[in-house]
Amino acid sequence: MFKVSPLRKRQFLGGVIGVILGASIFYILTLNSTEAYISIGPMNTGHQDLSCFSCHADAKGNLLQQVQSNISHTFGARDKSVDFGTKDVTVDNCLQCHDRANDRHPTYRFSEPRFKKAVKHIDATTCITCHTEHQEERVSVASINYCVNCHQDLEVENDPLDISHKNLIVKEEWFTCIQCHDFHGNHKYDVPKKLSDTIPMKFIQNYFEGGADPYGTNKKYTALSQEVWLKTLDK
Repeated sequence: MFKVSPLRKRQFLGGVIGVILGASIFYILTLNSTEAYISIGPMNTGHQDLSCFSCHADAKGNLLQQVQSNISHTFGARDKSVDFGTKDVTVDNCLQCHDRANDRHPTYRFSEPRFKKAVKHIDATTCITCHTEHQEERVSVASINYCVNCHQDLEVENDPLDISHKNLIVKEEWFTCIQCHDFHGNHKYDVPKKLSDTIPMKFIQNYFEGGADPYGTNKKYTALSQEVWLKTLDK
């Protein structure tokens, strides 16, 4: 009678245990309740109720096909690599909920040749330059003097401000821009005519970090909720 060696038994048992553990871990990690544990960081302000799949869609093909394609790319048998697991998040993902007809600085505009130099300093062609996700904040751009990249030659006719825009530019006080103007121009509020009446920087910084909106809550466009966005996909 053929006898199975103890080594073979242990190998078989180890293989079975490995398959069971692998399948269990994969199942557990795909549950909605585990999203908080597998996320690389806390959701940004306003995104707390979003699920992972709202931004991270499944990549094309199964995992084996993705692995094979990327191995082929590594060894030069394929021109481009492919997304693994999930697709990369792009500006198109953001615009599914945040597209505004009135946007003062729409991302597509910065793809124009005239902004080529500015984009080298701050890539405004994509939302995540200023709104990096999983930081538990609203705005993550390193410095708020970003207006310097495009508005050095700004001229305002009949300038209503008590300290002219021209003088502010000469003094390189670029941080004052955001104290009067929200970047996307989506807030409905009265812009002050005196620099002393502008929003203090401590309130702006608190807003960027996820605090109360100093420009007010009256907006021209409201971002789509996940529920509404999902309904648009069904149509």
